[in-house]
Amino acid sequence: MQFAHENRDGIDIVRLPERLMMADAADAKAQLKAILLNGSGRLILDLTQTGFMDSSGCGTLVGSLQTARKQGGDVYLFGMGNNVRALFELTKLHTIFRIFDDEKAALRAMP
Repeated sequence: MQFAHENRDGIDIVRLPERLMMADAADAKAQLKAILLNGSGRLILDLTQTGFMDSSGCGTLVGSLQTARKQGGDVYLFGMGNNVRALFELTKLHTIFRIFDDEKAALRAMP
């Protein structure tokens, strides 16, 4: 799995795939960690294409958040569909991530 990744004004933006599951979690975690460690620690994840995520996918995002915060950064999410949003609400992850409707809002909010 290879993520689409760009850097805009020191903020890394990664477009996540249609599915983020256990089979992809180790590779996804390694890629996101590398992006965070080689960047500023500020990461915005685009979930507009992500229609399904399991608990391993959630764990990957939580691991990224921990890595970012150790660097003094953060991870923001945007474009979350109803299925993924329901998972985040069920697991209370919506209380630890900042979630935005679109990329512009996430970019404006990122320090």
